[in-house]
Amino acid sequence: MARSTSGLNFFDTADVYHRGESETLFGRALGKRRGEAVIATKVGMRMDQGLQNAGLSARHIHGSIDASLSRIGTDWVDVFICHRPDPLTPLHETLTALDAVVRAGKARYIGFSNWPAWLAAKAIAMQQANGLARFVTGQMYYSLIARDIEQEYVPLALDAGIGTMVWSPLSSGFLSGKYTRDDPGGQNGRLASMDLLPFDREQGHRIVDALKQIADARGVPVAAVALAWVLERPAVATAIIGFSSEEQFDANLAATDLELTAAERTALDTVSAPAIPYPQNFIARFESDARAQAIL
Repeated sequence: MARSTSGLNFFDTADVYHRGESETLFGRALGKRRGEAVIATKVGMRMDQGLQNAGLSARHIHGSIDASLSRIGTDWVDVFICHRPDPLTPLHETLTALDAVVRAGKARYIGFSNWPAWLAAKAIAMQQANGLARFVTGQMYYSLIARDIEQEYVPLALDAGIGTMVWSPLSSGFLSGKYTRDDPGGQNGRLASMDLLPFDREQGHRIVDALKQIADARGVPVAAVALAWVLERPAVATAIIGFSSEEQFDANLAATDLELTAAERTALDTVSAPAIPYPQNFIARFESDARAQAIL
């Protein structure tokens, strides 16, 4: 539980985290302070070997929300999130079940995580057409070394008015600066045993070099600069931080008081620039030509 002086009140968990143990421990820690907290939990990942205990079927959604509420010890959660897409369940079934959860008062809002933009757009259109509870957030992986969502998801989020919860904004701690060319394991850090989403390590080191230069000049932790960049990006509403020590917590929290300069943002944007795929590269070329013609 974050210290009360930090001003943090949003907590993110999921049924699959340690097979429910995360929700149980969080509920115990929260105690009688339910009214002070904003809680998000998720559904969709496999909980055990039972055929019905995974995915986004109506049966699993209703069973999952009830189990999560019981473990946390609350009557409702603020945000109920589809943890992943489910290609085996009709989308309308999923959306109707989520609507029923909201109407029953078990969740105030709903969202999705790790969905491709086309599927999220299709779901939002179906929700609007059928008067169903609407997705208000997308929880997506995003950082200076993982900017993929900028091509399709971010334009969708801005157009649909969806707030983005960023997970792993430090890319499993790599952007904290603890992983170096001389110590790629980061003193047996998380990436040494779980490289969930591989990335170009050399580009990552160049990004960290740029982060360190800014951090040293501003007298702040490297992690704070990386988080500040994420928090300033279009469509981002919040960044989910994780920490295993008070020192890490303070380093992350420092981002809330840090505003990057235009020069600092440009430096970070440049060193982390991703390859732009088709058709975005094709469109950008003609948009650039159109702007040039307008100036002339």
